[in-house]
Amino acid sequence: MSIKKVILTILVIAGFAAIYLFYATDQLKDNGNQMVRDIKYYAKAGDIVEQYRLAKCYYDGSGVEQDYEQAVFWYTKAAEQGHAAAQFYLSGCYFDGIGVEKDIEQGFFWEIKSAEQGYELAQFWLGVSYHFGNSGIQDYEQAAFWYEKAAEQGNLRAHYYLGIFYENGLGVERDYEKAVSFYKKAAEEGVGKSQFYLAECYYKGRGITQDYEQALFWYAKAAEQGDEDAINRLNKLETRIK
Repeated sequence: MSIKKVILTILVIAGFAAIYLFYATDQLKDNGNQMVRDIKYYAKAGDIVEQYRLAKCYYDGSGVEQDYEQAVFWYTKAAEQGHAAAQFYLSGCYFDGIGVEKDIEQGFFWEIKSAEQGYELAQFWLGVSYHFGNSGIQDYEQAAFWYEKAAEQGNLRAHYYLGIFYENGLGVERDYEKAVSFYKKAAEEGVGKSQFYLAECYYKGRGITQDYEQALFWYAKAAEQGDEDAINRLNKLETRIK
């Protein structure tokens, strides 16, 4: 086959590919628009799930122009019907003033509603709200309660904070062994700060048998994630072992 024929063949194939890509992309766009139209239809009819989905579309700018006010409108519609995830994301909008005037009280209200329905993220962040007093109310017992709820559903950051709480007796009776248990769970799943505190427990023999090699191992894990405290401790411990 001559070079001219080869070039012509390549151009023909490329042309068909371009045409196919154009129509395929156009079809995907039409399908996306149709999906949003369907979501809007059912959301307006009062479907709680579609109201939440429509809110997410507006919030993320997925299939529609991003519009935080519309996101808040539809989150509210779903939240008022008891949709736990919508309640949680609505709380975030109020806390951060996204699509609505910032209102800590309203944010806290919807966060509680969602957490009480068992929504894991809401339980964790409600714990954070009580822990640090973000809502104007600092309550370590309530923080521990909601961290426990979130931890039961596998929230690793909740495990980390519970380790802090049990080690220091915040809102719970001080229990070093429980602290180690919570630190270990989060550390094994890669939570850097939990790795550091687990290493500290091994280093000091707090809640667990003192073990410098294990301390070195977990300091190293935390140091790999850039934890400055772990890096400093690691250097001291390596010197001690040598």
